[in-house]
Amino acid sequence: MEEPAKAKRSRGAGKAGDGAERHETIYQQIREAIVEHRLKPGARLREDALADVFDVSRTGVRKILQRLALEYLVTLTPRRGASVSRPSIEEARDVFAARQLVECQLMPWVARRLKPADAKALRELASSERQALRTGEQSRAIQLSAQFHRRLAELSGNTPLAEFIERLCSRSSLILAVYGSSGHLGCESHDHDELITLLETGKEERAIAFMQRHLKAIEASLSIEESTDDAPDLRAIFG
Repeated sequence: MEEPAKAKRSRGAGKAGDGAERHETIYQQIREAIVEHRLKPGARLREDALADVFDVSRTGVRKILQRLALEYLVTLTPRRGASVSRPSIEEARDVFAARQLVECQLMPWVARRLKPADAKALRELASSERQALRTGEQSRAIQLSAQFHRRLAELSGNTPLAEFIERLCSRSSLILAVYGSSGHLGCESHDHDELITLLETGKEERAIAFMQRHLKAIEASLSIEESTDDAPDLRAIFG
């Protein structure tokens, strides 16, 4: 005997919007809403409300929220559910302090190993980041900036340190997405190009000093604001 459609719906089955491609689209929409500050730090993300807004199953929503949690954009708490992550100012300071200690000291290694093709690829990333900022694509600009720093670390040739910096960049992206100023990433848009030039010309000490100033400028641009909106209007945001 065929199971009633209502019972199927209660289990989250048979939703027209379910599917890998649809889930990817929803993931991107929620991620961008967090990065663009339309979903504020601490805002609750109820599975049932999101399932209703996007017309997908709660199981699908749960998988999307778990994916966002792996990127530190969402916090999952027993009995409370999901909410937009709210990094503390202490966490922000610790993350950038760690980047200062590790990332700056990799600059000589990068300078000694940098090839023309590597420099060209880095400049293309820097150009794409500037373009994203000019067109107001804050989420894409943050992603490209993190990608630039990850690539620099990879070029050092030290895999363990590169993997560590990749994790730090992920945390930095969240901090910038939540507390950064709209339209810029806390540094001049040409910073990355200037750093590439220093690396290309073998100016190792100047590259170290430049990276220190660069990271400090990003950290100094953070603006920590508390949010009291624990229940955002999801239809207004995604409608």
